[in-house]
Amino acid sequence: MHIRLYTKTNCPLCDKAKAVLTELLADYSFTLEEIDIYKDDELLEKYQLMIPVVELDGEEIGYGAIEKEAVRKRLRRAQNS
Repeated sequence: MHIRLYTKTNCPLCDKAKAVLTELLADYSFTLEEIDIYKDDELLEKYQLMIPVVELDGEEIGYGAIEKEAVRKRLRRAQNS
């Protein structure tokens, strides 16, 4: 499983989302890739008002205030399929 976390600098919600994902790494095996949307104009246009955005294996599973249990549920589902 691969998670992309779309972020930007000076973003408290992004920091919180990263902390949630780091905690979940203890229970689930996935790679975590952090992508700064300000380094790609297309990403900036797409996610500017949504960040942070969590994407699991190419599917957006959350944005804004990331809920740990919602991400856990999606990871569990992905792991069992």
